Amino acid sequence: MAKGFNRPAGMKNKAMGGGNIMAKIQQMQQQMEEAQAKLAEETVTATAGGGAVKITMSGDQVCKGVEIDPALLQDADVEMLQDLILTAINLGLEKARQLQSERMEPLTGGLSGMLPPGFGF
Repeated sequence: MAKGFNRPAGMKNKAMGGGNIMAKIQQMQQQMEEAQAKLAEETVTATAGGGAVKITMSGDQVCKGVEIDPALLQDADVEMLQDLILTAINLGLEKARQLQSERMEPLTGGLSGMLPPGFGF
């Protein structure tokens, strides 16, 4: 027989962390769901072109608004407008991801930084 095979019954739970693992996982899952719901309500704003283009993103990375200064359209430089919108969207996504990381870090204990991008934290 292998060493430790005939441990007393009470020793099994102590060796496995007291048996509360599932309860802790369920609690963490509930906290994460609540944090994700709050993230959907929070917003970040990013601007490009000195404020000529303004993008509002939710904490769960959904674009909520695009504002373009009418003076920018007077020049009718389509390529510049496209670049400014793209820049503002990417800045908004970066800010939304940062907000998400800040909100989820306490729940995941840094685990989210070790997961592949888009894992859901």
